[in-house]
Amino acid sequence: MTGAPGGTTLLVIAKEPVPGRVKTRLTPPYSPRQAAALAEAALADTLDAVLRAPARRRVLVLDGAPGPWLPPGFDVVPQASGGLDERLAAAFADCAGPTLLVGMDTPQLTPALLEPALRPDAWHGCDAWFGPAEDGGFWAIGLAEPDPSLFPGVPMSTDRTGEIQRRRLTDAGLRVRDLPVLRDVDTAADATEVAARAPGSRFTAALRAAELRPEGVLTPPGFAGAGRTAAR
Repeated sequence: MTGAPGGTTLLVIAKEPVPGRVKTRLTPPYSPRQAAALAEAALADTLDAVLRAPARRRVLVLDGAPGPWLPPGFDVVPQASGGLDERLAAAFADCAGPTLLVGMDTPQLTPALLEPALRPDAWHGCDAWFGPAEDGGFWAIGLAEPDPSLFPGVPMSTDRTGEIQRRRLTDAGLRVRDLPVLRDVDTAADATEVAARAPGSRFTAALRAAELRPEGVLTPPGFAGAGRTAAR
């Protein structure tokens, strides 16, 4: 997964948005089909932001098969097997030079949020970039020199994952800079809050569509107001 010299490689690690396999914590109140539609919208928003950001190469590290949501401009490679720590290690193992990885759970992502880690001087005096998440995880991680040994053994999906992963970087002697804190979409409450922060996104449109309850699924309390706020 090597690219041409100069610039930063951007990775997106994601799962194919198949009902029953993605965003299962959104069910209930949403149906598996609605949860998958929300996941697809979040992924499409993420890929669009990455596509509009300057990069040496753009790679989708995918669990599953590409769909019509994938725009041109990305190379697609399969995710490795194992836990998320092992899959992150494998994603970086095939890279050379500065590399920044993001997930698919922050549809509020914009090129401006990525800009600090992508500008020409981003890696001057810096070995790693880290994007913490509000739930204690992280939404982005970047390495000037990819080192897959920095990931295995880090416990994933806990409220201390980000703290432990960042300490793994500093304990290795890396100079770390931080990106803004973002909120991941894991629960219905997360979805409502993120939609309010990204009014023009595909994700917000998908959440408004789910609010119409075409499958008879209850909408989380409070989203009607958020939908009005998010409407153009």
